[in-house]
Amino acid sequence: MRTIPFVKAHARGNDFLVIDEVHAKGQHVALAQKLCSRNTGIGADGIEFFERRDDGTIFLRLINADGSEAELSGNGTRCVAAWLAQSEGLGHITFGTHGGDRVCKLIERKGDEWWIESAMGVPRVMPRTIEIEGVDGPIEGAMINVGNPHFVLFPQNEDFSSHGMTWQQLGSKIAVDPLFRFGTNVEFVRVLGPDTIEFRIFERGCGPTTSSGTGTCASSTAAISLKGVERSLTAIAQGGPQTVVWPDNAAQMMLTGPAEIICQGTVEF
Repeated sequence: MRTIPFVKAHARGNDFLVIDEVHAKGQHVALAQKLCSRNTGIGADGIEFFERRDDGTIFLRLINADGSEAELSGNGTRCVAAWLAQSEGLGHITFGTHGGDRVCKLIERKGDEWWIESAMGVPRVMPRTIEIEGVDGPIEGAMINVGNPHFVLFPQNEDFSSHGMTWQQLGSKIAVDPLFRFGTNVEFVRVLGPDTIEFRIFERGCGPTTSSGTGTCASSTAAISLKGVERSLTAIAQGGPQTVVWPDNAAQMMLTGPAEIICQGTVEF
């Protein structure tokens, strides 16, 4: 049994544990499955393991609540940036991730919230109609890559249901379909106006979430590319809004939103 220090933070309700890589000792999966449990652990959508490298950079490794590894998390990266802003006064940080480098810049602090702008890379869009086992009829949408994979669709119903299923039911089927070799995140998007969208998220590795940074970017990319939404927009998830700016198709997408440190502590493992 050993003692592991942790930080817990959230970005619009999308919550993460932040743990130094030196404490992982090769047990990333076991730590995530135990500590992220809502009933028997601390509770989180995933763990961001951070490694301070000899060249001064910080590398993030994201393990989802179910123990699977993801390329990156936009909100998780922002949570780490908020913690480093609070604990070390850092206002401009470049993180390495398996989905590419991500640069976070502190905009301001509002009470307990750290507002951070993140450069999220250049999105890639592939409009696609898919067929999923157990789902009636084709599903029109787009495969989006923002450093990790997403499938975005546009349900007509106000409750985001589609193909005779709730968005949670349909999302759970799409996310693990063999069509997506490594699984996919799924977003259900409704356009509310020329510069506003609302969406729901079924996240690969943890299920429905209140928010997602990469999900926000993927939803915005699809809305801009396929629905003519403006390139500067507000994207509203269940946890609240974030803002997105995508100057042109060759430019990095910029994501701005808050993160808040919930607590710090130690856990026996």
